[in-house]
Amino acid sequence: MPIPIPRTPVRVRIAPSPTGDPHVGTAYIALFNMAFARRNGGRFILRIEDTDRTRSTRESEEAIYRSLRWVGIHWDEGPDVGGTFGPYRQSERTAHYREHTETLVARGHAYRCFCTADRLERVRMEQRVAKQTPRYDGYCRSLDVDDSRRRAEGGESFVVRLRFPTEGESVVPDALRGEVRFDNRQIDDQVLLKSDGFPTYHMANVVDDHLMGITHVIRAEEWINSTPKHIALYEAFGWEPPVFVHMPLLRNTDHTKISKRKNPTSLEYYERSGILPEAMLNFLGLMGYSLGGDREKFTLEEFVADFDIARVSLGGPVFDLAKLDWLNGLYLRGLAARELASRALKHVCAEDRHEAAAALIQERLTDMAGFFRMADIFFSDEVELGLHAATLIVGSKARKATARKLTRNESVAYFADVLERLEGVVSWRKDAIEAALRLACEKAGVAVGDGFMAVRVAVTGRPNTPPLFETLEVIGRAMTLIRLRRAHAALSRPDFMKGELAALRAEIDAVEKALAIAEAPAEPRT
Repeated sequence: MPIPIPRTPVRVRIAPSPTGDPHVGTAYIALFNMAFARRNGGRFILRIEDTDRTRSTRESEEAIYRSLRWVGIHWDEGPDVGGTFGPYRQSERTAHYREHTETLVARGHAYRCFCTADRLERVRMEQRVAKQTPRYDGYCRSLDVDDSRRRAEGGESFVVRLRFPTEGESVVPDALRGEVRFDNRQIDDQVLLKSDGFPTYHMANVVDDHLMGITHVIRAEEWINSTPKHIALYEAFGWEPPVFVHMPLLRNTDHTKISKRKNPTSLEYYERSGILPEAMLNFLGLMGYSLGGDREKFTLEEFVADFDIARVSLGGPVFDLAKLDWLNGLYLRGLAARELASRALKHVCAEDRHEAAAALIQERLTDMAGFFRMADIFFSDEVELGLHAATLIVGSKARKATARKLTRNESVAYFADVLERLEGVVSWRKDAIEAALRLACEKAGVAVGDGFMAVRVAVTGRPNTPPLFETLEVIGRAMTLIRLRRAHAALSRPDFMKGELAALRAEIDAVEKALAIAEAPAEPRT
């Protein structure tokens, strides 16, 4: 079934949140939006959804721009390129949301809710005990309008909720799935405006899509359960909704939803690990789409020329890293030798990381060859732990006999805490990294030197490196977290160290055999 194309120019968008590393899923959805716009002579918009004031950062926003451009995604309108429908950051559009929220309250489609966090948590607990789906119970739904206004004017804290129908069903027309139906009793009264005056995703999403003239909302299928609320908002405002297209989620090889726990999801990681941008873009184009004839290698221009979003397969596309490596190999082998050398040099010297790494290495150098021996920790994808793997058990090489040594299971918990704390570091700078690691050591009750050593070995594969926090800053968030997750996974295995010890035993046997051959008396000549 063809996707409806309106008479007005096609306008599509992506709206990432600048709260962490740029995600491969963002690039996947962006590629299909961009291809749809280009194929239909339309416009592709980048909007930044930065209403999460505690987690959104300009640093993350800049990383989104850079990573999307690295992979080959370019937009026609956005915060950094401008456009006639700006501003394109939601934090700069709050007046729009408040105005439209007041309209909904005046029309009776929304209401103020004065419930405290304690009351809401108590209600959720009671619902869990009763084996009910936790949801808002509508306590403030029937408040007198004048009383509600007086309480708000008196300074009492409140949120604004959508008055969603309590009976019947909602029908979501999805261009790939047909009609998707929802029982309204399972949908609660969504918060539209938070107590700080900032909108939730749902309110800002609908208002911005309407005001920016978005004709097609092409997004991941995880948002399909929210679409009844969005359609209800369009109806409450009296607006025509866009065409909804919910793309299949990227999957791990075991068909679970892709997540950083099982696969690297950061675009920055793939750039740092040596994936070519054209290979990554090609790979993302294979996610649920085929050019036909079993063709798997193609350019962006070829993808756009062939593109028909109605041909997207709803079967969960598998984000297979082996397939990505294979495809990347095709592109690498297709480069001229001079181009390959140029790309390799650019990869190592990207963003002046070579200067930052050199500054850290310089004090330890005795010859130029040593630079490359020491620098690989900054540019390699994986690090080999080898004999140093035992150091992941915190305190296994404690400097003081009185220091607390953790068990393997306690060390697993320590690394889990380190990961959580570092994932929460807003600005990836040495001071913030150090503060997070010190708190992890304090929680685990270990000497900071021992806790830091375990992290050092997990990230670099070595017990001796340039200063730890500066090293982690240069290695970068994405690569640091990936290496820590790998160390955490290795440490979590019941057979931890068995493989390493077996490899060591084999290496020792090989050395002993070589020595025996070298020391054996020469056979007499005849």
